[in-house]
Amino acid sequence: MTARSVRGVAATAMAGVLAAGAAACSTPGGGGAKDSLVVGLANEPETLSPLLGYGKDGNSKIFDGLLRRDASMKLQPALAAGLPKVTDDGRTYTFTLRKGVKFSDGEPFTARDVVFTYRTILDEKTNNAAKGELDAIDKVTAAGDDTVVFALKYPYAPFAERTVLPIVPEHAAKGQDVNSGSFNTAPIGTGPYVLTGWSKGEKLTFKANPGYWGGEPKVKKLTMAIIKDDDVRATRLRSGDLDGAVLPPNLAKGFKGDKSKTTVTARTTDFRGVTLPTANKVTGDLAVRRALDLAVDRKAMVDKLLEGAGRAGYGPVPTGSDWFAKGTERPYDPDKAKKLLDDAGWRTGGDGIREKDGQRAAFTLWFPAGDKLREEHALAFASDAKKAGIEVKVRSGTWEVIEPRMKNDAVLAGDGNPADPDFDLYNLLHSSLALNGFNNMAAYSNPGVDKALEEGRRSGDKAARKAAYDKVQQGLADNPGYTFLTHIDHLYVVNDKWKNLSTQVEPHDHGLGAGPWWNVEDWQPEQ
Repeated sequence: MTARSVRGVAATAMAGVLAAGAAACSTPGGGGAKDSLVVGLANEPETLSPLLGYGKDGNSKIFDGLLRRDASMKLQPALAAGLPKVTDDGRTYTFTLRKGVKFSDGEPFTARDVVFTYRTILDEKTNNAAKGELDAIDKVTAAGDDTVVFALKYPYAPFAERTVLPIVPEHAAKGQDVNSGSFNTAPIGTGPYVLTGWSKGEKLTFKANPGYWGGEPKVKKLTMAIIKDDDVRATRLRSGDLDGAVLPPNLAKGFKGDKSKTTVTARTTDFRGVTLPTANKVTGDLAVRRALDLAVDRKAMVDKLLEGAGRAGYGPVPTGSDWFAKGTERPYDPDKAKKLLDDAGWRTGGDGIREKDGQRAAFTLWFPAGDKLREEHALAFASDAKKAGIEVKVRSGTWEVIEPRMKNDAVLAGDGNPADPDFDLYNLLHSSLALNGFNNMAAYSNPGVDKALEEGRRSGDKAARKAAYDKVQQGLADNPGYTFLTHIDHLYVVNDKWKNLSTQVEPHDHGLGAGPWWNVEDWQPEQ
Protein backbone atom coordinates (compact mmCIF):
# COMPACT_ATOMS: atom_id res chain seq x y z
CA MET A 1 0.00 0.00 0.00
CA THR A 2 2.99 15.13 5.48
CA ALA A 3 0.45 11.90 4.98
CA ARG A 4 1.63 10.23 8.20
CA SER A 5 -0.65 12.41 10.28
CA VAL A 6 -3.70 11.97 8.04
CA ARG A 7 -3.61 8.28 7.11
CA GLY A 8 -7.36 7.97 7.73
CA VAL A 9 -8.02 10.53 4.98
CA ALA A 10 -5.61 8.71 2.67
CA ALA A 11 -7.36 5.39 3.27
CA THR A 12 -10.75 6.96 2.52
CA ALA A 13 -9.40 8.48 -0.68
CA MET A 14 -7.95 5.15 -1.79
CA ALA A 15 -11.29 3.44 -1.13
CA GLY A 16 -12.89 5.96 -3.48
CA VAL A 17 -10.31 5.24 -6.15
CA LEU A 18 -10.98 1.51 -5.83
CA ALA A 19 -14.72 1.98 -6.14
CA ALA A 20 -14.34 4.21 -9.17
CA GLY A 21 -11.89 1.79 -10.80
CA ALA A 22 -14.23 -1.15 -10.26
CA ALA A 23 -17.17 0.73 -11.75
CA ALA A 24 -15.23 1.90 -14.78
CA CYS A 25 -13.65 -1.47 -15.61
CA SER A 26 -16.35 -4.08 -15.20
CA THR A 27 -15.24 -6.02 -18.29
CA PRO A 28 -11.53 -6.53 -18.95
CA GLY A 29 -10.64 -6.08 -22.60
CA GLY A 30 -7.48 -7.34 -24.22
CA GLY A 31 -5.45 -6.73 -27.34
CA GLY A 32 -4.86 -3.48 -29.12
CA ALA A 33 -3.28 -0.79 -26.99
CA LYS A 34 0.50 -0.97 -26.88
CA ASP A 35 0.60 0.34 -23.35
CA SER A 36 -1.92 -2.01 -21.75
CA LEU A 37 -1.91 -5.68 -20.84
CA VAL A 38 -4.75 -7.97 -19.73
CA VAL A 39 -3.74 -11.40 -18.43
CA GLY A 40 -5.99 -14.29 -17.53
CA LEU A 41 -5.08 -16.11 -14.33
CA ALA A 42 -6.68 -18.95 -12.41
CA ASN A 43 -6.10 -17.75 -8.87
CA GLU A 44 -7.03 -14.62 -6.96
CA PRO A 45 -5.06 -13.39 -3.95
CA GLU A 46 -6.92 -13.51 -0.65
CA THR A 47 -5.23 -10.27 0.41
CA LEU A 48 -2.89 -7.69 -1.05
CA SER A 49 -1.07 -7.18 2.24
CA PRO A 50 2.45 -8.63 2.54
CA LEU A 51 1.84 -8.67 6.29
CA LEU A 52 -0.55 -11.57 5.64
CA GLY A 53 1.62 -13.28 3.02
CA TYR A 54 0.96 -11.50 -0.28
CA GLY A 55 3.97 -11.45 -2.59
CA LYS A 56 6.25 -13.20 -0.10
CA ASP A 57 8.26 -14.81 -2.91
CA GLY A 58 8.78 -11.57 -4.85
CA ASN A 59 7.46 -9.95 -8.04
CA SER A 60 4.43 -8.53 -6.26
CA LYS A 61 4.14 -5.48 -8.62
CA ILE A 62 2.75 -3.15 -5.93
CA PHE A 63 5.70 -3.65 -3.59
CA ASP A 64 9.42 -4.30 -3.55
CA GLY A 65 11.59 -6.35 -1.22
CA LEU A 66 15.06 -5.53 -0.02
CA LEU A 67 16.27 -7.92 -2.72
CA ARG A 68 14.80 -9.36 -5.92
CA ARG A 69 15.63 -12.28 -8.20
CA ASP A 70 16.76 -11.84 -11.79
CA ALA A 71 15.92 -14.12 -14.72
CA SER A 72 18.46 -16.70 -13.56
CA MET A 73 17.08 -16.57 -9.98
CA LYS A 74 20.18 -14.81 -8.63
CA LEU A 75 19.58 -12.25 -5.89
CA GLN A 76 19.96 -8.60 -6.87
CA PRO A 77 19.44 -5.36 -4.90
CA ALA A 78 15.97 -3.77 -4.92
CA LEU A 79 15.13 -1.53 -1.95
CA ALA A 80 18.59 -2.39 -0.62
CA ALA A 81 21.49 -0.59 -2.24
CA GLY A 82 23.45 -3.83 -2.43
CA LEU A 83 23.56 -7.40 -1.19
CA PRO A 84 23.73 -7.76 2.61
CA LYS A 85 26.89 -7.81 4.68
CA VAL A 86 26.90 -11.12 6.56
CA THR A 87 28.84 -11.33 9.84
CA ASP A 88 28.85 -13.14 13.20
CA ASP A 89 29.24 -16.57 11.55
CA GLY A 90 26.07 -16.09 9.52
CA ARG A 91 23.94 -14.73 12.34
CA THR A 92 23.91 -11.03 11.39
CA TYR A 93 22.72 -9.55 8.08
CA THR A 94 23.18 -5.81 7.53
CA PHE A 95 21.41 -4.05 4.66
CA THR A 96 22.14 -0.52 3.47
CA LEU A 97 19.02 0.93 1.83
CA ARG A 98 18.65 2.57 -1.56
CA LYS A 99 18.38 6.35 -1.25
CA GLY A 100 15.55 8.49 -2.62
CA VAL A 101 12.88 5.78 -2.79
CA LYS A 102 9.31 6.88 -2.12
CA PHE A 103 6.04 5.06 -1.64
CA SER A 104 3.37 5.68 -4.26
CA ASP A 105 1.69 8.22 -1.95
CA GLY A 106 4.87 10.32 -1.94
CA GLU A 107 6.11 9.38 1.54
CA PRO A 108 9.80 8.41 1.85
CA PHE A 109 10.86 4.82 2.35
CA THR A 110 13.10 4.30 5.42
CA ALA A 111 14.50 1.58 7.63
CA ARG A 112 11.51 2.04 9.95
CA ASP A 113 9.27 0.54 7.27
CA VAL A 114 11.45 -2.56 7.02
CA VAL A 115 11.45 -3.04 10.79
CA PHE A 116 7.67 -2.51 10.95
CA THR A 117 7.06 -5.07 8.19
CA TYR A 118 9.08 -7.90 9.70
CA ARG A 119 8.03 -7.26 13.29
CA THR A 120 4.36 -7.17 12.33
CA ILE A 121 4.55 -10.43 10.39
CA LEU A 122 6.25 -12.11 13.35
CA ASP A 123 3.68 -10.76 15.85
CA GLU A 124 1.61 -13.62 17.26
CA LYS A 125 -1.56 -11.62 16.55
CA THR A 126 -0.85 -11.56 12.80
CA ASN A 127 -2.64 -14.30 10.85
CA ASN A 128 0.19 -15.06 8.44
CA ALA A 129 0.49 -18.82 7.84
CA ALA A 130 3.95 -18.29 6.34
CA LYS A 131 5.49 -16.58 9.38
CA GLY A 132 7.36 -19.80 10.18
CA GLU A 133 9.50 -19.03 7.15
CA LEU A 134 11.01 -16.21 9.22
CA ASP A 135 11.60 -18.39 12.28
CA ALA A 136 15.35 -17.68 12.21
CA ILE A 137 14.89 -13.99 13.02
CA ASP A 138 15.70 -13.04 16.62
CA LYS A 139 15.32 -9.29 16.14
CA VAL A 140 15.35 -6.65 13.43
CA THR A 141 16.49 -3.10 14.14
CA ALA A 142 17.06 0.17 12.30
CA ALA A 143 20.46 1.87 12.54
CA GLY A 144 19.37 5.27 11.30
CA ASP A 145 17.12 5.81 8.28
CA ASP A 146 19.19 3.86 5.79
CA THR A 147 20.46 0.74 7.57
CA VAL A 148 18.64 -2.38 8.77
CA VAL A 149 20.20 -5.13 10.87
CA PHE A 150 18.76 -8.65 11.20
CA ALA A 151 20.04 -10.72 14.12
CA LEU A 152 19.33 -14.43 13.67
CA LYS A 153 18.86 -17.15 16.29
CA TYR A 154 20.95 -19.51 14.20
CA PRO A 155 22.87 -19.31 10.90
CA TYR A 156 19.97 -19.82 8.50
CA ALA A 157 21.68 -20.34 5.14
CA PRO A 158 18.88 -19.14 2.83
CA PHE A 159 17.95 -16.06 4.88
CA ALA A 160 18.84 -13.59 2.12
CA GLU A 161 16.35 -15.40 -0.14
CA ARG A 162 13.62 -14.49 2.35
CA THR A 163 14.30 -10.77 1.96
CA VAL A 164 12.49 -10.61 -1.36
CA LEU A 165 9.49 -10.22 0.97
CA PRO A 166 7.66 -6.95 0.15
CA ILE A 167 8.07 -3.95 2.43
CA VAL A 168 4.98 -2.18 3.77
CA PRO A 169 4.80 1.55 4.71
CA GLU A 170 4.47 1.94 8.45
CA HIS A 171 2.54 5.20 8.09
CA ALA A 172 -0.20 3.53 6.00
CA ALA A 173 -0.58 0.18 7.77
CA LYS A 174 0.10 0.97 11.43
CA GLY A 175 -2.82 1.61 13.76
CA GLN A 176 -5.34 -0.68 12.05
CA ASP A 177 -6.22 -4.33 12.54
CA VAL A 178 -3.52 -6.14 10.59
CA ASN A 179 -5.88 -9.05 9.80
CA SER A 180 -8.93 -7.10 8.64
CA GLY A 181 -7.88 -3.48 8.09
CA SER A 182 -8.26 -1.46 4.90
CA PHE A 183 -4.61 -1.95 3.91
CA ASN A 184 -5.43 -5.53 2.87
CA THR A 185 -7.51 -4.28 -0.07
CA ALA A 186 -6.10 -0.77 -0.55
CA PRO A 187 -2.33 -1.19 -0.34
CA ILE A 188 0.44 1.36 -0.88
CA GLY A 189 3.93 0.29 -1.90
CA THR A 190 7.14 1.30 -3.65
CA GLY A 191 6.58 -1.03 -6.61
CA PRO A 192 6.23 -0.37 -10.35
CA TYR A 193 2.40 -0.47 -10.23
CA VAL A 194 -0.38 1.07 -8.16
CA LEU A 195 -3.68 -0.69 -7.53
CA THR A 196 -6.66 1.14 -9.06
CA GLY A 197 -9.46 -1.38 -8.55
CA TRP A 198 -10.37 -4.83 -7.26
CA SER A 199 -13.63 -6.51 -8.22
CA LYS A 200 -13.52 -9.66 -6.12
CA GLY A 201 -13.79 -12.80 -8.20
CA GLU A 202 -13.43 -10.84 -11.44
CA LYS A 203 -10.26 -8.76 -11.77
CA LEU A 204 -7.64 -6.47 -10.32
CA THR A 205 -6.50 -3.37 -12.20
CA PHE A 206 -3.24 -1.47 -11.87
CA LYS A 207 -1.62 1.63 -13.36
CA ALA A 208 2.08 2.35 -13.83
CA ASN A 209 3.70 4.17 -10.92
CA PRO A 210 5.15 7.37 -12.45
CA GLY A 211 7.46 7.81 -9.45
CA TYR A 212 8.85 4.28 -9.48
CA TRP A 213 12.53 4.30 -8.51
CA GLY A 214 13.31 1.89 -11.35
CA GLY A 215 11.66 4.11 -13.98
CA GLU A 216 8.03 4.29 -15.07
CA PRO A 217 6.96 1.08 -16.89
CA LYS A 218 6.08 1.16 -20.60
CA VAL A 219 2.99 -0.95 -19.88
CA LYS A 220 0.81 1.78 -18.35
CA LYS A 221 -2.27 -0.27 -17.52
CA LEU A 222 -2.24 -3.82 -16.20
CA THR A 223 -5.31 -5.99 -15.59
CA MET A 224 -5.33 -9.33 -13.82
CA ALA A 225 -8.53 -11.11 -14.91
CA ILE A 226 -9.59 -13.86 -12.50
CA ILE A 227 -10.85 -16.80 -14.57
CA LYS A 228 -10.76 -20.04 -12.61
CA ASP A 229 -12.04 -22.26 -15.40
CA ASP A 230 -9.32 -23.27 -17.87
CA ASP A 231 -11.70 -23.62 -20.82
CA VAL A 232 -13.19 -20.16 -20.26
CA ARG A 233 -9.71 -18.65 -20.05
CA ALA A 234 -8.77 -20.20 -23.40
CA THR A 235 -12.03 -19.00 -25.00
CA ARG A 236 -11.50 -15.44 -23.82
CA LEU A 237 -7.92 -15.46 -25.07
CA ARG A 238 -9.06 -16.66 -28.47
CA SER A 239 -11.77 -13.98 -28.64
CA GLY A 240 -9.25 -11.19 -27.98
CA ASP A 241 -10.57 -10.40 -24.52
CA LEU A 242 -7.16 -11.28 -23.06
CA ASP A 243 -3.59 -10.50 -24.12
CA GLY A 244 -2.20 -13.57 -22.39
CA ALA A 245 -3.17 -16.46 -20.16
CA VAL A 246 -1.82 -19.46 -18.30
CA LEU A 247 -3.22 -22.66 -19.83
CA PRO A 248 -2.86 -26.42 -19.36
CA PRO A 249 -1.01 -28.25 -22.16
CA ASN A 250 -4.08 -29.61 -23.95
CA LEU A 251 -5.52 -26.09 -24.31
CA ALA A 252 -2.23 -24.33 -25.05
CA LYS A 253 -1.63 -26.59 -28.06
CA GLY A 254 -4.81 -25.20 -29.64
CA PHE A 255 -2.96 -21.92 -30.28
CA LYS A 256 0.02 -23.41 -32.11
CA GLY A 257 -1.32 -22.36 -35.48
CA ASP A 258 -2.11 -18.80 -34.37
CA LYS A 259 0.66 -16.60 -35.79
CA SER A 260 -0.48 -13.66 -33.66
CA LYS A 261 0.40 -15.49 -30.44
CA THR A 262 3.42 -17.10 -28.90
CA THR A 263 3.64 -19.87 -26.30
CA VAL A 264 6.12 -19.39 -23.48
CA THR A 265 7.19 -22.34 -21.33
CA ALA A 266 8.50 -21.92 -17.80
CA ARG A 267 10.36 -24.60 -15.89
CA THR A 268 9.13 -24.96 -12.34
CA THR A 269 9.35 -26.74 -9.01
CA ASP A 270 5.54 -26.99 -9.08
CA PHE A 271 4.40 -30.49 -8.17
CA ARG A 272 1.06 -32.23 -8.33
CA GLY A 273 0.45 -34.87 -5.70
CA VAL A 274 -2.20 -36.50 -3.57
CA THR A 275 -2.32 -35.89 0.19
CA LEU A 276 -2.69 -39.08 2.20
CA PRO A 277 -4.33 -37.98 5.49
CA THR A 278 -3.03 -39.89 8.48
CA ALA A 279 -6.43 -39.60 10.21
CA ASN A 280 -8.15 -41.54 7.44
CA LYS A 281 -8.51 -45.28 8.19
CA VAL A 282 -7.36 -46.20 4.68
CA THR A 283 -4.68 -43.63 3.82
CA GLY A 284 -3.45 -43.75 7.41
CA ASP A 285 -2.23 -47.31 6.76
CA LEU A 286 1.45 -47.28 5.79
CA ALA A 287 1.00 -50.28 3.49
CA VAL A 288 -1.67 -48.42 1.52
CA ARG A 289 0.53 -45.35 1.18
CA ARG A 290 3.47 -47.42 0.00
CA ALA A 291 1.29 -49.35 -2.43
CA LEU A 292 -0.13 -46.20 -3.96
CA ASP A 293 3.41 -44.88 -4.46
CA LEU A 294 4.13 -47.93 -6.65
CA ALA A 295 0.73 -48.17 -8.32
CA VAL A 296 0.82 -44.82 -10.14
CA ASP A 297 2.18 -44.59 -13.66
CA ARG A 298 3.98 -41.25 -13.53
CA LYS A 299 5.47 -41.52 -17.02
CA ALA A 300 2.01 -41.98 -18.53
CA MET A 301 0.83 -38.86 -16.69
CA VAL A 302 3.72 -36.81 -18.08
CA ASP A 303 3.19 -38.15 -21.60
CA LYS A 304 -0.60 -37.99 -21.71
CA LEU A 305 -1.71 -35.30 -19.27
CA LEU A 306 1.23 -32.92 -19.65
CA GLU A 307 2.03 -33.87 -23.25
CA GLY A 308 5.68 -33.94 -22.21
CA ALA A 309 5.61 -30.53 -20.53
CA GLY A 310 6.90 -31.72 -17.18
CA ARG A 311 8.65 -34.52 -15.32
CA ALA A 312 7.78 -37.46 -13.08
CA GLY A 313 7.56 -36.37 -9.44
CA TYR A 314 8.85 -38.43 -6.50
CA GLY A 315 8.78 -35.70 -3.88
CA PRO A 316 8.68 -31.93 -3.51
CA VAL A 317 12.21 -31.55 -4.95
CA PRO A 318 12.27 -32.07 -8.73
CA THR A 319 14.59 -34.66 -10.21
CA GLY A 320 16.63 -32.03 -12.07
CA SER A 321 17.52 -30.13 -8.91
CA ASP A 322 20.97 -30.28 -7.30
CA TRP A 323 19.09 -30.96 -4.05
CA PHE A 324 17.28 -34.05 -5.34
CA ALA A 325 18.18 -37.25 -3.47
CA LYS A 326 19.14 -39.71 -6.18
CA GLY A 327 17.91 -43.20 -5.50
CA THR A 328 14.55 -42.07 -4.12
CA GLU A 329 12.80 -42.51 -7.47
CA ARG A 330 9.95 -45.02 -7.16
CA PRO A 331 9.26 -47.40 -10.05
CA TYR A 332 5.88 -48.10 -11.55
CA ASP A 333 5.33 -51.59 -10.13
CA PRO A 334 1.63 -52.50 -9.81
CA ASP A 335 2.43 -56.13 -8.97
CA LYS A 336 4.57 -55.13 -5.98
CA ALA A 337 1.83 -52.70 -4.92
CA LYS A 338 -0.70 -55.55 -4.86
CA LYS A 339 1.68 -57.76 -2.88
CA LEU A 340 2.18 -55.04 -0.26
CA LEU A 341 -1.58 -54.83 0.19
CA ASP A 342 -1.95 -58.61 0.31
CA ASP A 343 0.75 -58.92 2.95
CA ALA A 344 -0.88 -56.18 5.04
CA GLY A 345 -4.20 -58.03 5.10
CA TRP A 346 -6.11 -56.01 2.52
CA ARG A 347 -8.12 -58.71 0.74
CA THR A 348 -9.87 -58.24 -2.59
CA GLY A 349 -13.66 -58.27 -2.38
CA GLY A 350 -16.21 -59.45 -4.91
CA ASP A 351 -16.33 -56.05 -6.58
CA GLY A 352 -12.54 -55.86 -6.91
CA ILE A 353 -12.11 -53.42 -4.02
CA ARG A 354 -10.07 -54.54 -1.05
CA GLU A 355 -11.21 -54.78 2.58
CA LYS A 356 -9.48 -55.21 5.92
CA ASP A 357 -11.18 -55.75 9.27
CA GLY A 358 -14.47 -54.59 7.79
CA GLN A 359 -12.90 -51.41 6.38
CA ARG A 360 -13.33 -50.94 2.66
CA ALA A 361 -10.23 -49.60 0.84
CA ALA A 362 -11.97 -46.47 -0.38
CA PHE A 363 -11.44 -42.76 0.17
CA THR A 364 -12.42 -39.40 -1.34
CA LEU A 365 -10.06 -37.24 -3.39
CA TRP A 366 -10.89 -33.55 -3.89
CA PHE A 367 -9.64 -31.15 -6.54
CA PRO A 368 -10.50 -27.44 -7.02
CA ALA A 369 -13.36 -27.00 -9.49
CA GLY A 370 -12.36 -25.64 -12.89
CA ASP A 371 -8.74 -26.81 -12.68
CA LYS A 372 -8.60 -29.18 -15.63
CA LEU A 373 -5.05 -30.33 -15.00
CA ARG A 374 -5.73 -31.29 -11.39
CA GLU A 375 -8.92 -33.03 -12.45
CA GLU A 376 -7.00 -35.10 -15.01
CA HIS A 377 -4.33 -35.98 -12.44
CA ALA A 378 -7.03 -36.99 -9.94
CA LEU A 379 -8.80 -39.22 -12.44
CA ALA A 380 -5.55 -40.85 -13.59
CA PHE A 381 -4.56 -41.49 -9.97
CA ALA A 382 -7.97 -43.00 -9.25
CA SER A 383 -7.70 -45.24 -12.31
CA ASP A 384 -4.27 -46.54 -11.27
CA ALA A 385 -5.40 -47.03 -7.65
CA LYS A 386 -8.43 -49.04 -8.74
CA LYS A 387 -6.18 -51.52 -10.57
CA ALA A 388 -4.54 -52.20 -7.20
CA GLY A 389 -7.95 -52.68 -5.54
CA ILE A 390 -8.33 -49.22 -3.98
CA GLU A 391 -11.38 -47.10 -4.75
CA VAL A 392 -10.77 -43.35 -5.02
CA LYS A 393 -13.90 -41.22 -5.29
CA VAL A 394 -13.00 -38.02 -7.14
CA ARG A 395 -14.93 -34.87 -6.23
CA SER A 396 -14.55 -31.17 -7.00
CA GLY A 397 -15.29 -28.09 -4.94
CA THR A 398 -14.07 -24.65 -3.96
CA TRP A 399 -11.20 -24.33 -1.49
CA GLU A 400 -13.76 -23.18 1.06
CA VAL A 401 -15.44 -26.58 0.68
CA ILE A 402 -12.18 -28.54 0.53
CA GLU A 403 -10.20 -27.06 3.43
CA PRO A 404 -12.46 -28.29 6.29
CA ARG A 405 -12.31 -31.81 4.84
CA MET A 406 -8.52 -32.06 4.55
CA LYS A 407 -8.10 -33.91 7.85
CA ASN A 408 -9.90 -36.99 6.53
CA ASP A 409 -10.14 -36.60 2.74
CA ALA A 410 -7.33 -36.56 0.20
CA VAL A 411 -6.63 -33.49 -1.93
CA LEU A 412 -4.96 -33.13 -5.32
CA ALA A 413 -2.36 -30.68 -4.05
CA GLY A 414 0.25 -28.44 -5.64
CA ASP A 415 3.23 -26.62 -4.18
CA GLY A 416 6.90 -25.92 -4.73
CA ASN A 417 9.46 -23.11 -4.44
CA PRO A 418 12.74 -23.05 -6.38
CA ALA A 419 14.72 -20.71 -4.12
CA ASP A 420 15.82 -23.23 -1.47
CA PRO A 421 14.87 -26.78 -0.36
CA ASP A 422 13.82 -25.48 3.05
CA PHE A 423 11.09 -23.51 1.30
CA ASP A 424 9.85 -26.67 -0.44
CA LEU A 425 10.04 -29.08 2.43
CA TYR A 426 9.57 -27.57 5.88
CA ASN A 427 6.03 -26.23 5.55
CA LEU A 428 4.92 -29.31 3.65
CA LEU A 429 6.26 -31.95 6.04
CA HIS A 430 7.08 -30.69 9.53
CA SER A 431 4.68 -32.15 12.07
CA SER A 432 4.38 -28.86 13.99
CA LEU A 433 2.57 -27.38 10.99
CA ALA A 434 0.01 -30.17 10.50
CA LEU A 435 -3.18 -28.72 8.99
CA ASN A 436 -1.98 -25.19 9.75
CA GLY A 437 -3.85 -23.53 6.90
CA PHE A 438 -2.53 -25.25 3.77
CA ASN A 439 0.72 -26.24 5.44
CA ASN A 440 1.31 -30.00 5.91
CA MET A 441 -2.10 -30.81 4.44
CA ALA A 442 -1.68 -34.54 5.11
CA ALA A 443 -0.87 -34.03 8.82
CA TYR A 444 2.33 -35.96 8.09
CA SER A 445 4.31 -36.89 11.20
CA ASN A 446 7.75 -38.47 11.00
CA PRO A 447 10.25 -37.72 13.83
CA GLY A 448 13.23 -38.54 11.62
CA VAL A 449 12.03 -36.20 8.92
CA ASP A 450 11.32 -33.46 11.47
CA LYS A 451 14.87 -33.73 12.82
CA ALA A 452 16.41 -33.62 9.35
CA LEU A 453 14.29 -30.62 8.38
CA GLU A 454 15.53 -28.76 11.44
CA GLU A 455 19.14 -29.72 10.69
CA GLY A 456 18.77 -28.51 7.11
CA ARG A 457 17.48 -25.07 7.98
CA ARG A 458 19.91 -24.49 10.86
CA SER A 459 23.14 -25.43 9.11
CA GLY A 460 25.26 -22.97 7.17
CA ASP A 461 27.24 -25.70 5.43
CA LYS A 462 25.91 -26.74 2.03
CA ALA A 463 27.21 -30.31 2.23
CA ALA A 464 25.59 -30.78 5.63
CA ARG A 465 22.35 -29.32 4.31
CA LYS A 466 22.43 -31.66 1.31
CA ALA A 467 22.86 -34.63 3.64
CA ALA A 468 19.94 -33.46 5.77
CA TYR A 469 17.62 -33.01 2.80
CA ASP A 470 18.66 -36.39 1.43
CA LYS A 471 17.43 -37.84 4.76
CA VAL A 472 14.15 -35.97 4.39
CA GLN A 473 13.54 -37.32 0.91
CA GLN A 474 14.54 -40.86 1.88
CA GLY A 475 12.27 -40.70 4.91
CA LEU A 476 9.43 -39.56 2.69
CA ALA A 477 10.10 -42.42 0.27
CA ASP A 478 10.03 -44.97 3.11
CA ASN A 479 6.94 -43.46 4.73
CA PRO A 480 4.98 -41.50 2.12
CA GLY A 481 2.66 -38.78 3.38
CA TYR A 482 1.76 -37.90 -0.19
CA THR A 483 1.75 -39.68 -3.52
CA PHE A 484 3.75 -37.29 -5.69
CA LEU A 485 2.83 -37.52 -9.36
CA THR A 486 4.45 -34.90 -11.58
CA HIS A 487 6.33 -31.62 -11.70
CA ILE A 488 4.60 -29.51 -14.31
CA ASP A 489 5.88 -26.86 -16.68
CA HIS A 490 3.80 -23.70 -16.81
CA LEU A 491 2.55 -22.77 -20.28
CA TYR A 492 1.56 -19.23 -21.20
CA VAL A 493 0.04 -18.08 -24.47
CA VAL A 494 0.64 -14.38 -25.15
CA ASN A 495 -0.12 -11.90 -27.94
CA ASP A 496 2.99 -11.50 -30.06
CA LYS A 497 3.42 -7.72 -29.64
CA TRP A 498 6.14 -7.63 -27.00
CA LYS A 499 9.79 -8.54 -27.44
CA ASN A 500 12.31 -10.51 -25.42
CA LEU A 501 9.82 -12.24 -23.14
CA SER A 502 11.42 -14.48 -20.55
CA THR A 503 10.54 -16.55 -17.50
CA GLN A 504 12.18 -17.52 -14.24
CA VAL A 505 12.19 -20.98 -12.71
CA GLU A 506 8.75 -20.74 -11.17
CA PRO A 507 7.20 -21.79 -7.89
CA HIS A 508 3.77 -23.37 -7.58
CA ASP A 509 2.14 -19.95 -7.38
CA HIS A 510 1.76 -18.71 -10.95
CA GLY A 511 -0.16 -15.47 -10.55
CA LEU A 512 0.83 -11.98 -11.65
CA GLY A 513 4.34 -12.38 -10.23
CA ALA A 514 5.20 -15.35 -12.46
CA GLY A 515 4.86 -16.16 -16.15
CA PRO A 516 6.33 -13.97 -18.87
CA TRP A 517 4.93 -10.95 -16.99
CA TRP A 518 7.18 -11.57 -13.98
CA ASN A 519 9.13 -8.49 -15.16
CA VAL A 520 6.35 -6.65 -17.04
CA GLU A 521 7.74 -3.38 -15.69
CA ASP A 522 10.72 -3.93 -18.03
CA TRP A 523 8.74 -4.90 -21.15
CA GLN A 524 9.35 -3.08 -24.41
CA PRO A 525 6.84 -3.01 -27.31
CA GLU A 526 7.82 -4.39 -30.71
CA GLN A 527 8.75 -1.49 -33.00
